[in-house]
Amino acid sequence: MKRYHVIVEGRVQGVGFRAFAQSHAIQENLTGSVRNMENGMVELYVQGEPAAIDRFLDAIQNGTRWIRVDDLTVKEVPVDPAEKKFRTSYSYGWY
Repeated sequence: MKRYHVIVEGRVQGVGFRAFAQSHAIQENLTGSVRNMENGMVELYVQGEPAAIDRFLDAIQNGTRWIRVDDLTVKEVPVDPAEKKFRTSYSYGWY
């Protein structure tokens, strides 16, 4: 089990990126969260099996015809044993 903090840069706001990320996370049985940042980037936390996380990161990096990922910054962080699902924030903060 691994957990990563990911910052996504590119055309990732207003194009369905959060829903896209959540869909792929659920498909891979990952937990975590995704939210827009005020600077136009998107912040993710993703947790699960390393191979599933790799597939998830590949999928979001490839995007869709509307989503364009220019850069991913990925940092390993401690696992959160209490986390049970993948959630999306619809504002510039967690709630």
